[in-house]
Amino acid sequence: MILPSEIILIAAVTVDGFIARHSSEIITWTKDLPLFKKQTMGYPLIMGSNTKNTITSELKGREVIVVKRSDNPRDILKKISSKKCFVVGGGKTYSRFYPFLTDIYLTPHPHIFGEGVPLFSDKIKSSKLTFVKLVEVPQQVGIYQYQYKIIKA
Repeated sequence: MILPSEIILIAAVTVDGFIARHSSEIITWTKDLPLFKKQTMGYPLIMGSNTKNTITSELKGREVIVVKRSDNPRDILKKISSKKCFVVGGGKTYSRFYPFLTDIYLTPHPHIFGEGVPLFSDKIKSSKLTFVKLVEVPQQVGIYQYQYKIIKA
Protein backbone atom coordinates (compact mmCIF):
# COMPACT_ATOMS: atom_id res chain seq x y z
CA MET A 1 0.00 0.00 0.00
CA ILE A 2 1.29 3.48 -0.79
CA LEU A 3 1.10 6.50 1.48
CA PRO A 4 -1.15 9.50 0.76
CA SER A 5 0.58 11.94 -1.61
CA GLU A 6 -0.39 14.90 0.59
CA ILE A 7 0.13 14.60 4.35
CA ILE A 8 -0.57 18.03 5.78
CA LEU A 9 0.09 19.36 9.26
CA ILE A 10 -2.58 21.94 10.02
CA ALA A 11 -2.42 24.02 13.21
CA ALA A 12 -3.46 27.20 14.90
CA VAL A 13 -0.51 28.58 16.86
CA THR A 14 0.27 31.49 19.11
CA VAL A 15 2.85 34.02 18.03
CA ASP A 16 5.33 32.27 20.35
CA GLY A 17 4.71 28.85 18.78
CA PHE A 18 2.33 27.12 21.18
CA ILE A 19 -0.75 25.11 20.22
CA ALA A 20 -2.24 25.06 23.74
CA ARG A 21 -1.58 26.19 27.30
CA HIS A 22 -1.62 22.55 28.49
CA SER A 23 -2.46 19.14 26.99
CA SER A 24 -6.04 19.06 28.24
CA GLU A 25 -7.02 22.63 27.34
CA ILE A 26 -10.34 23.02 25.57
CA ILE A 27 -9.24 25.37 22.79
CA THR A 28 -11.46 28.44 22.53
CA TRP A 29 -8.94 31.05 21.33
CA THR A 30 -8.69 29.99 17.67
CA LYS A 31 -10.47 32.02 15.03
CA ASP A 32 -9.83 29.77 12.01
CA LEU A 33 -12.37 26.97 12.52
CA PRO A 34 -14.44 27.76 9.38
CA LEU A 35 -11.26 27.61 7.26
CA PHE A 36 -10.17 24.39 9.03
CA LYS A 37 -13.55 22.82 8.32
CA LYS A 38 -13.51 23.86 4.65
CA GLN A 39 -9.97 22.56 4.08
CA THR A 40 -10.34 19.25 5.91
CA MET A 41 -13.89 18.29 4.87
CA GLY A 42 -13.94 14.86 3.27
CA TYR A 43 -10.39 13.96 4.28
CA PRO A 44 -9.04 11.78 7.10
CA LEU A 45 -7.84 13.58 10.24
CA ILE A 46 -5.04 12.08 12.33
CA MET A 47 -4.86 13.15 15.97
CA GLY A 48 -3.63 12.03 19.34
CA SER A 49 -5.98 11.08 22.16
CA ASN A 50 -5.37 14.34 24.08
CA THR A 51 -6.42 16.34 21.03
CA LYS A 52 -9.50 14.15 20.55
CA ASN A 53 -10.47 14.73 24.19
CA THR A 54 -10.27 18.52 23.79
CA ILE A 55 -12.56 18.74 20.76
CA THR A 56 -16.03 19.88 21.72
CA SER A 57 -17.67 19.85 18.29
CA GLU A 58 -18.27 16.93 15.97
CA LEU A 59 -15.99 16.45 12.99
CA LYS A 60 -18.74 15.42 10.58
CA GLY A 61 -17.72 14.50 7.06
CA ARG A 62 -14.22 13.46 8.04
CA GLU A 63 -12.77 10.14 9.15
CA VAL A 64 -11.12 10.66 12.53
CA ILE A 65 -8.08 8.48 13.25
CA VAL A 66 -7.02 8.65 16.89
CA VAL A 67 -3.47 7.35 17.30
CA LYS A 68 -1.85 5.86 20.36
CA ARG A 69 1.82 6.21 21.27
CA SER A 70 2.32 2.54 20.40
CA ASP A 71 1.01 3.04 16.83
CA ASN A 72 3.51 3.15 13.98
CA PRO A 73 2.90 6.31 11.89
CA ARG A 74 3.80 4.56 8.61
CA ASP A 75 1.31 1.77 9.34
CA ILE A 76 -1.42 4.32 10.09
CA LEU A 77 -0.72 6.19 6.84
CA LYS A 78 -0.68 2.96 4.78
CA LYS A 79 -4.28 2.28 5.84
CA ILE A 80 -5.51 5.60 4.41
CA SER A 81 -7.02 5.25 0.94
CA SER A 82 -7.38 9.01 0.34
CA LYS A 83 -4.61 10.85 -1.52
CA LYS A 84 -4.73 13.60 1.10
CA CYS A 85 -4.92 13.57 4.89
CA PHE A 86 -4.39 16.04 7.70
CA VAL A 87 -2.44 15.69 10.93
CA VAL A 88 -4.31 17.92 13.38
CA GLY A 89 -2.45 17.56 16.68
CA GLY A 90 -1.17 17.60 19.22
CA GLY A 91 2.52 18.28 19.63
CA LYS A 92 3.59 14.66 20.09
CA THR A 93 1.51 13.54 17.10
CA TYR A 94 2.96 16.32 14.94
CA SER A 95 6.45 15.19 15.94
CA ARG A 96 5.77 11.51 15.25
CA PHE A 97 4.29 12.16 11.79
CA TYR A 98 6.82 14.87 10.88
CA PRO A 99 9.05 12.57 8.73
CA PHE A 100 6.04 11.85 6.49
CA LEU A 101 4.65 15.39 6.14
CA THR A 102 4.51 17.02 2.72
CA ASP A 103 2.98 20.36 3.75
CA ILE A 104 2.50 22.58 6.78
CA TYR A 105 -0.48 24.94 7.18
CA LEU A 106 0.03 27.33 10.11
CA THR A 107 -2.38 29.99 11.30
CA PRO A 108 -0.68 32.31 13.82
CA HIS A 109 -3.06 33.97 16.26
CA PRO A 110 -2.43 37.19 18.21
CA HIS A 111 -1.66 35.53 21.55
CA ILE A 112 1.50 34.91 23.56
CA PHE A 113 1.30 32.11 26.13
CA GLY A 114 4.92 32.17 27.32
CA GLU A 115 4.69 28.43 27.99
CA GLY A 116 2.52 25.53 26.97
CA VAL A 117 2.36 22.77 24.38
CA PRO A 118 4.80 23.52 21.54
CA LEU A 119 3.96 22.76 17.92
CA PHE A 120 6.50 19.93 18.05
CA SER A 121 6.77 18.31 21.48
CA ASP A 122 9.68 16.06 20.54
CA LYS A 123 12.94 16.73 18.72
CA ILE A 124 12.57 16.80 14.93
CA LYS A 125 14.98 16.91 12.02
CA SER A 126 15.79 20.30 10.51
CA SER A 127 14.03 20.88 7.19
CA LYS A 128 13.69 23.62 4.62
CA LEU A 129 10.28 24.91 3.63
CA THR A 130 9.11 26.77 0.59
CA PHE A 131 6.27 29.27 0.86
CA VAL A 132 3.24 28.27 -1.22
CA LYS A 133 0.34 30.53 -0.34
CA LEU A 134 -1.15 32.96 2.14
CA VAL A 135 -4.84 32.39 2.87
CA GLU A 136 -6.95 35.01 4.61
CA VAL A 137 -9.10 33.55 7.38
CA PRO A 138 -12.69 34.52 6.48
CA GLN A 139 -14.30 37.23 8.64
CA GLN A 140 -11.13 37.65 10.75
CA VAL A 141 -9.16 40.85 10.32
CA GLY A 142 -5.41 40.27 10.27
CA ILE A 143 -5.45 36.47 10.67
CA TYR A 144 -3.89 34.48 7.85
CA GLN A 145 -2.89 30.89 7.23
CA TYR A 146 0.63 30.35 5.90
CA GLN A 147 1.01 27.31 3.66
CA TYR A 148 4.42 25.72 3.13
CA LYS A 149 5.73 22.76 1.18
CA ILE A 150 8.42 20.71 2.93
CA ILE A 151 11.53 20.33 0.77
CA LYS A 152 12.66 16.73 1.04
CA ALA A 153 16.44 16.35 1.13
